[in-house]
Amino acid sequence: MYNFIISGIVAVIVFFAVALGAGFNYWWAALLAAVLVFAGCFLLIARIVTQKLQAIMDPAMKDIQAQRFDKGIRDLKEALKYAKWQIYVESQINSAIGMVYYVRREFKTAFPYLEKGFFKNWVTMAMLGITYMKRNKQDKMKETFDKAVMASPKESLLYSVYAYCLEESGDHAKACEVLAKGQGKLPGDENIKQNLELLRDNKKMKMKGYGDMWLQFHLEPLAVLQKQQMAKQMSMMGKRPRTIRK
Repeated sequence: MYNFIISGIVAVIVFFAVALGAGFNYWWAALLAAVLVFAGCFLLIARIVTQKLQAIMDPAMKDIQAQRFDKGIRDLKEALKYAKWQIYVESQINSAIGMVYYVRREFKTAFPYLEKGFFKNWVTMAMLGITYMKRNKQDKMKETFDKAVMASPKESLLYSVYAYCLEESGDHAKACEVLAKGQGKLPGDENIKQNLELLRDNKKMKMKGYGDMWLQFHLEPLAVLQKQQMAKQMSMMGKRPRTIRK
């Protein structure tokens, strides 16, 4: 990481400059100066790099939201040139690229980016776990979800997606265990409570309560998604504008 290396070099130079100037009997003063310079230099470079990243990523995300996916992905890949300057930059960009490909159902293309993604991005970690499930790599699936839950222990949908994948994989006991853990972390969450009760009654989980956030994981059959979208559109068409009476 260039930021750490540059800041370290500057700090060492400052240490020896102060130590030689004041005498090595005052090494503690030289060390203090070096630490302060290191912190200041590190924060300054981090701020500059962050500003440069935002200048690329903000327009890229706007393009993606406007469904100009190809342009958005090109810009995100351009931001990778800053990957070696700051910790976690590369993994965060890979997560963003992988999520775009996954949402577009380009699962094969998304996979290598998700694999190199940011462990604190629970959405892309869940997408990676789902991909492992579909590839019949159950151990990797559990490892990925466990890592995601550890990093993001307050995300209701994460527990439910994990349990859903376990149930789909035939591990009913573990699915109940995950939801019970989620209920312990989020005791007032109705979605987790309902799904845990359903699993304990050997019934299918209900994920509609999570809305569009659930749909982005593409775990529902395509025909079901199309039916839900059609029902949503019909519902919107059936709404009449309110008449304002004077």
